[in-house]
Amino acid sequence: MTIALIATGGTIACTAAADGSLIPTVTGQELARSLSADIEVIEFRQLDSSSITLADLDELLGTVHVQLTRTDIDGILITHGTDSMEETAMALSIFDPGTKPVVLTGAQRSFDHPGGDGPRNLHDSLHLIEQGTPGVYIQFGGMTIPARGARKNHTFHLNGFESMPVGESNLFPLPLAPLAPHPVAILAAYPGADATLVDAAIPHFSGLVIEALGSGNMGEGMGEGVARALEAGLPVAISTRVPYGTTSLAYGGSGGGATLADKGAVSAGAFRPGQARILLAAALATGTPVSEVFAAKAAPKQYSR
Repeated sequence: MTIALIATGGTIACTAAADGSLIPTVTGQELARSLSADIEVIEFRQLDSSSITLADLDELLGTVHVQLTRTDIDGILITHGTDSMEETAMALSIFDPGTKPVVLTGAQRSFDHPGGDGPRNLHDSLHLIEQGTPGVYIQFGGMTIPARGARKNHTFHLNGFESMPVGESNLFPLPLAPLAPHPVAILAAYPGADATLVDAAIPHFSGLVIEALGSGNMGEGMGEGVARALEAGLPVAISTRVPYGTTSLAYGGSGGGATLADKGAVSAGAFRPGQARILLAAALATGTPVSEVFAAKAAPKQYSR
């Protein structure tokens, strides 16, 4: 079995500088040394994952798809920072042909930490790939988490990811298309929020995700701005800042979810803003109706220990 390890940086590849700050310095080759397998390393990036752009994602998607077409590669392991791992996993799953396992992993502690969690996550990821189940997964803290609905839920716990019950879809995979030409902004609602940020975003973005209050609400001023965005032709998906549950878009008034749904806004369902942003960009990139990429058509996946 031969595995392609694509290194992108992140805490798993970080060491502490003299001032104590963490900097990605460790190569994919160094990470691969702990794995007893035939590993082909691709040194893709050395980034904090908070810096990964849609253009970076497009290049990563292309790299992964090249590896998936190779008959001599049995699976793909991607080492990645935890800050945006759920977004990258979502992008990979949207376009995944479903022929081989693609596993993302990382660490909450640096490479040189005496109690580092990276080695265990790498070995667990290798074991998952060896099982040969096609699909895109996050392997972290002893848990296997499907990409769709994955979310980081803790800043430092070693099992810092969970699986949101977002449901399944028969829509994917979509044909591979570049995301970078379709930037999507995430704007957070708060009590009394006005339209300033929404109005400022309209000329610069192809779509908006609103991190709304409760089940999908925002202040009247912000709601009026979202209505203007919809009138200008920008697709809008409404998510929520609440940790669990779905957006239902049930309330009236200028900032109510039901009012904005009547104007064309789409509920993100149980998707939180990070993955909703990637779904919306993918819909725009492929010409897929926005409502379809958020639709759940079957029972939700569950993560396993």
